Parts: sequence; structure tokens; C-alpha cells
Amino acid sequence: MSNKINHSMSLAKPDAVDISNKQKVALAIGILGLFILVLALFNTNFPNKGLFLTLSLGFISVGILIYSRDAYLTKLEGIKNDGIWFKSISSRGVWGWILGVILTAFYIVLYFYPQYLGLGKDGASNTGLISLFDPLSNLLSGRNASQWFVYGTLYTIAILAFGYKFMLKYRHNRYEQLRTVSVMFFQLGFAFLIPEFMYVMNSDLPYYDLKSVWPLNYYIFDEWSVKGFLSNGNIGLGLILFGIISIFVITPILTYKYGKRWYCSWVCGCGGLAETAGDSFRQLSSKKMSAWKLERWLIHTVLVFSVVMTVAMVYTYLGYDHNAFWLTKGLFIGLVIGFLTLVFAGVMYFKRKEFGRDAKYGAIGYFVVIALLVIMHFTGTTDNVFFIKGSALRSAYGVYIGSIFSGVIGTGFYPILGNRSWCRFGCPMAAILGFQQRLFSKFRITTNGGQCISCGNCSNSCEMGIDVRAYAQKGENIVRSSCVGCGICSAVCPRGVLKLENDTMEGRINPTEILLGNDVDLMDLVNKK
Repeated sequence: MSNKINHSMSLAKPDAVDISNKQKVALAIGILGLFILVLALFNTNFPNKGLFLTLSLGFISVGILIYSRDAYLTKLEGIKNDGIWFKSISSRGVWGWILGVILTAFYIVLYFYPQYLGLGKDGASNTGLISLFDPLSNLLSGRNASQWFVYGTLYTIAILAFGYKFMLKYRHNRYEQLRTVSVMFFQLGFAFLIPEFMYVMNSDLPYYDLKSVWPLNYYIFDEWSVKGFLSNGNIGLGLILFGIISIFVITPILTYKYGKRWYCSWVCGCGGLAETAGDSFRQLSSKKMSAWKLERWLIHTVLVFSVVMTVAMVYTYLGYDHNAFWLTKGLFIGLVIGFLTLVFAGVMYFKRKEFGRDAKYGAIGYFVVIALLVIMHFTGTTDNVFFIKGSALRSAYGVYIGSIFSGVIGTGFYPILGNRSWCRFGCPMAAILGFQQRLFSKFRITTNGGQCISCGNCSNSCEMGIDVRAYAQKGENIVRSSCVGCGICSAVCPRGVLKLENDTMEGRINPTEILLGNDVDLMDLVNKK
């Protein structure tokens, strides 16, 4: 019993929930595994690196599993969000900031200073932390580890171990169980193991994460990457065609049928890490109107940059002579402008009403992209676009968007900004899928407003910053571009108000006015409807 004097008037307990002795043991085991990694970072000469790597990853995984089982299996199934705002690590407290600083520092070193992790340069042997992973890398692909192999291994372990924790926490909800198994499967198989096995079968093939779709895998359209694929015959050509088909066929069809959740919550590695390792921080996403306005401008600005950058990257290695290759610079720019014009005209003709006041912003975005492409065509050279070297432009995108935004901020700031800050504010793939989900998809979250008790569990748990309760109170369908369909709002609702559905597009968007006092003539309103 705590003797601490609390002056809080809250009906809820103002202290964090104490952890059990078993959970303390689990934490000690996990910290021991991390300690081995820290020792490796400081160039400790382990007698058997394979053994110590196994012990390290094993201790971390076992610690998470034991902690999770004691935390959730000792309680009844159901909603488990009690105490999250009383814990320092999950409420932007001291431990939350410490963890955020550690994660951010790790990403900065990983992306920009891998030599401090022990990466060997110019054929030199690895040292430090990276050398600890050499035995595993040699086992899977017959080559020494790189900083990306180390990151991929830790990333996969995090999704698998915390995925198990997530499944125990939401074991009352079958939907959460299935989608968590899905992201664990795609991360382990498609993102981690298959690329390693592909290297063993053909070391000349460029790296390809089969579950990653443009604009996330923008690198597959680099000149060196395209040449690498084409030089490997039918296999390489097939991978390029698969990437193009994924963009224009597979993604639109699946998003039309299931919304963006099929990718963001069932397949994507970024979403997989956010949902599993980042689950404890989902309540930190801002629900302010200012955050929503920033989200809309920022994510679509990144999308415009991604489109222009990719077109510019391909443009730099195309020629002017159609006899040398049928796809010339002029034809390529014409096809891109034609496709974007077709999409813009179709949306404005068929979906102008759904766009509402945002139609003018869509038009501005379209004309900005077209103007940039035209300027690029008439000012670009073989090496330069927008008077900038093509490789420098691509590098800038990789550094500012692929590294700083998605890694350093997107993941390093989990304990500060919430677990989906990258998905919400910067992911160009989320922007494309969200655009289609809002206008051309059967998916929606339906609400039964009569059953809502305004507890706020749904809004508190929404990692994308959507005020779900405001929709539920009005009985209004939730059709938002940012919604990733994780289903947690439904899983934590004590009254069964929310339901994820795929139905006809008719009546999908049903804005409902809140009737206040005598502001509305009820009979007039009924007759209009």
C-alpha cells in the first residue's frame, strides 16, 4: 500500500499500475538481452558471436513474451487501456522522453553514421554491433551483415515479439488477431527472409521488398536498379512488371474493395511496427483541428514531391532518339501528364460533390505538378533537372523523406507524437490510398449513435488522430482518408457502436447535423430528407 499523499480529485487512481514480480523478472531478462547488444556496440570480443547473438535476441523476445502473458492472461478478455495516462513511458513523461531520445539517436546513427555501429568500409571486416550479426547474415545469404541487415533483424524481432503481446491484449477481437498474424507473416517472409534468399539465388538482382509498393519503393526506378533488373532476364523483367502492376492494378482493386486497411494494417512493415511495438503510444496522436490541417497539407506536399521526384529520376536516363529506345523523354512526360489529367478530369466529373470545398486545393495540386513537369522538360538536361543534378535530387528525397521523416521522426518519436506520425503526416503511399479510400472505396466504419455513451475510448485509441466519438455521437459513418482501418476503435468500444464494413458506395458518406434547441425546424428538416 502506497503511503504517498495525493491531492488529486480524480475518481480514477492517480498512480500508475504497479508491475508484478514476474513482470520485473521479465524486464530484467529483456534488459539483459539489450545489454549484450550494448556490449557489442562497444567492441566487446565475444568468443562465439552466433551464440551471443542468439542469447541476446532470445532474452529480448522471452522477456517480452513473459511480461505480456503476465500482464494480460491474468485478466479477463476485453478492453485494456486502463492506466495508460498514468504511466510515464506512455504519457510523454520522463521515461517517454528518454526512450524517444534513445530511439532518435539510434536512427540518426543508423542512417548517417553507420561506422559507429561497426560497419566495415572498402572491404574491411565489420566490428562492433554489426559484426555480432555477421553469423546470422552468413547463414541466410552467405555475406557479412550491413547496418540494414541489423536493422531488419531487430525490426522483425520487434514485430514478432510485440505482435504476440498485441494479440494477447486484444484476444477478445478476432479481427485484431488476424491482421496481426498477417503483418507478422509479411514482415518475416516478404521483407526479411525472401530478399535474403533472392540474393542467394541471384546475387546480381537488386534488393526488392515484394510487399512494398511505389512510392515507398521509389528506388526500383533508379537507373542502376532498372539496369540491374533488365540484365537478369525474365526474372528481373517480371519484378519490374510486378511493381508496375502493383501500382496500377492490384492496389486500386484491393483499396476499392477493402479500403486502405488491406495495406496499411495488414501488409505494410511501417504499419506493422506501429501497431505492435508502438501500440502503447497510440493515444498520443493529436486530435486537434490544427493537427488535422497540418496533416492534410504535409502529406499531400510529400506526395507531390514523390511524384515529381520519381518522374524526374526516370526522365534523367531516358533519351531523345526514339530509334534507340521507343520511350523518349518527350513521350514519357506526355504519358505522365496525360495520365494525371485523366485522373483529375475523372475525379472532378464524377466526384466533385464529395470533394466539396477541397476541390480547389485538388486543382491547385494538379496544376502545380503539371507546371513542374513542363518546366522540367524544357529546362532539363541529361544529368540535371530543375538545374539540380538528378542523383542529388534522388538523394535528397532519400535523406529527407526516407530517412529523417519516416525513420528519425516517424519511429524515433513514437513516445512523443504517437505511433503513426509517419503514416499520418508523411507517407505518400498513405496519401494515395487515402485519396482512393475517400472517393472510390466500399469501406466505411458505421456507427450506431443511439448506443454511444460518449466514453471516449474510441477517440483516445485512434492512432490517426480522428475524433471518432464525434462521429459516433451523431450516428455518422466514418469515411476519412487518414483512417487505416486498424479497428481498435471498434475493439475498445464497450457498447458495440462501431463496425468496420464493406458495402455499396451509395449512401456511404452521410453527414448528420446535430440538432440544437430550436435552431432547426424539425418538420421542415424531415420533409427535405
